[in-house]
Formats: sequence, C-alpha cells, structure tokens
Amino acid sequence: MAASDDLILGVVGWAPLTAPSVQAELEQLAVLPKLKGIRHPIHDEPDPNFVLREDFNRGVATLGALGLTYDILIFEDHLPQTITFVDRHPNQIFILDHIGKPRIRDGSIAVWRTHLLELAHRSNVYCKLSGVVTEAQWDRWTPQMIAPYIDTVLEAFGPRRLMFGSDWPIVTLASTYGSWANTVRSAMVPLSVSEQQSIIWRSAMEAYGLD
Repeated sequence: MAASDDLILGVVGWAPLTAPSVQAELEQLAVLPKLKGIRHPIHDEPDPNFVLREDFNRGVATLGALGLTYDILIFEDHLPQTITFVDRHPNQIFILDHIGKPRIRDGSIAVWRTHLLELAHRSNVYCKLSGVVTEAQWDRWTPQMIAPYIDTVLEAFGPRRLMFGSDWPIVTLASTYGSWANTVRSAMVPLSVSEQQSIIWRSAMEAYGLD
C-alpha cells in the first residue's frame, strides 16, 4: 500500500530482532524506501526484562546503521528497564509509543511521571501522544482526566519531541477519532502555532526522516 499510495509517507514495521539472521533480514527490509522504523510489542512478552536481553539489543544495534528508528511499545512497569535499554544505544532514534501506557484507569500518575521525566532526559527519545484514552475507563473518561498525562509529556519532551498519534482503529474502543483529536487540540491551546505544528506533524517528520 505504501509503495502505491503517496498518502503514506512512511511505515513502521516488524522484524525478528532476536533472530540470528536479523542483520540480513533488516538489510532486505531497509531497501524499501518507505520503511522508516521497526516496532515490537514488548508489553506482550512474558519476560519483564525483555528489553535487556542481549539478542534483542544486538538486533536493535543494527537499526541505526540502516537508518531505521525503533518504536518502544511498553507498559508503565517497563519504564525503568527501558531507561537502561535506551542508554545502551545513545545514537539510536527511539519513539515511545502511547506515552508509556500509564495506569490512567487507576488514577495513577506519580511513578509513571517520575520515570517518564527521567527517560525524556535522553534527547534521542521522542514520544507519541496516542493510545491514551484506551488506558482510561473506556466509557467514563473525560478530557479532564486525560489532561494531567498530556501536561506531563509536554513538560517532559516539549513540543519538538512530542508527536500526535491517532491509534486508529484501536482508539474506537474508547472514543471516536474526532473526540481524541479534539482532546489533544484543547490541550495545545496554550501553545504557539509553531509548537502545535511540531506536535501535529513536524516532530514525526523529523523523527522518522519523512520527506
């Protein structure tokens, strides 16, 4: 689809990063001009320290040389290990998906906030503002409940390293696309036009090297 449709500027795909043949497989994928990054659902792995595995880290180490980013898909509980993981790859561009999946439905924020602020000190890490409402009570969330989490990622990453994400179609479990987009727009009201543009499109263009 990406090859045949100019609407799609880039794709974040999947590759077996723990496989012995990962170097050859990534080299084959990297020739696809619209492949911009790789993602693996770490939060589905039974090992809570999956990001610290040597075979996984060897796979990630090959991405930078091929011009590929890595999307970090984790739960809040994985953030401490993720900080250690990111520090092993200071020259790799990372994008934290779904703001690290805080426990919004429990009203929990303090521990997630502490780890997120620490992770954000790494300038090679961006954050994707998506998958937020599905971490809240699907039928009860309000923009006011979500606001402290958006405020935190704005404080942590700033507009330049924060990017809007729709999380469509998963977002429809808890919201319409329009309701989620309006929630983000409302949170951006205090920002300048340039800062809003960074969140809506410019940071994604920069992080993924989109043309």
